Amino acid sequence: MTAPPDKEGSLEFLVGRALGNGSLSEFLDLLPELSDDLQKVEECLQQALPISYPFLTESAVYATASGGKRIRPLLMAAGYRSLGFSKTTEIQALAAAFQLIHTATLVHDDVIDHAQMRRGRPSVTRAFGTPAAIVTGDYLFVRAFQLAARYPAEIILRCGEACADLAQGEVMQENSRFDLTTGKERYVRIMIYKTASIVAAGMASVALVSAASAPIVEGLEEYGRCLGVAFQIQDDLLDIYGDPDVLGKPLYSDFREGLPTLVTLDAYGRLSGREKGEFERLFNLRRKGPADLLRLKELVDSTEAHARGLAEARHWAEQAVEALSPIPPGPYRSLMERLAQGTISRRF
Repeated sequence: MTAPPDKEGSLEFLVGRALGNGSLSEFLDLLPELSDDLQKVEECLQQALPISYPFLTESAVYATASGGKRIRPLLMAAGYRSLGFSKTTEIQALAAAFQLIHTATLVHDDVIDHAQMRRGRPSVTRAFGTPAAIVTGDYLFVRAFQLAARYPAEIILRCGEACADLAQGEVMQENSRFDLTTGKERYVRIMIYKTASIVAAGMASVALVSAASAPIVEGLEEYGRCLGVAFQIQDDLLDIYGDPDVLGKPLYSDFREGLPTLVTLDAYGRLSGREKGEFERLFNLRRKGPADLLRLKELVDSTEAHARGLAEARHWAEQAVEALSPIPPGPYRSLMERLAQGTISRRF
């Protein structure tokens, strides 16, 4: 039972979009190995999904087919290979587990945000209904921990702690809706809990499977954490400045849902007088029309918050690269460095 292929199933497409076609040529020799790694992870993932009730299997398969770009398994495979391993057999089930955790969070996020689209397809909520979407997300979490159960207790605990962080981040974000007093420090903490913790735990777990030294475990963990924050900041920017056809979803969802992001908070803090009051009034509307959303964007543009958001994403990407210093130099470390640097230029 395999999810229908799409353009994101191409590793060359994924890496090329992340790095740019010019940089892609530097890593062409790595793609056959990584492509095989991802295919094995995908097979492991799909084998974990079937259940006796066909409707739940169908919704789970549907969710995984639209559940992200497989960047986490790619990073985990590259991280493992960077430590000198020629095969990734030992971490394939682990990578599948983390991908299922990520997919489960996307399903639940779409329920919370009432999202109708996910990467150019109807969300699980829209396709199967809200009750089925909630159960599907729960089911994916269960299957993820079944895959992780074959690993040492320390790794299972890391998975559990990352999921607990994720839940905490989700609650913190929900409590921050329509709250423009949310500070940058709180925003970053939410992003670390909600987005980066899973990436960090996955990278640290790869190092633990390899029996790597403490500095390498800590380095890969910090790489995942910093990359996750940079990725989320760029996601927030793309929600305002991206191409909806490339993203596969409408723009301005954070405005629409009242979610304070780094760029929103930065812009609001720099406005004054009538414009500040107008921004607050529009942002706090529970139902926003197209004109309201476009006006919010105009106000953000007037503060040049976009450039500062890019600078912040670049800072976190640079921190991710620095965290890789304990990793032996080589082509896979170089790929991870370039993937971090490419985070701030991606368009999808």
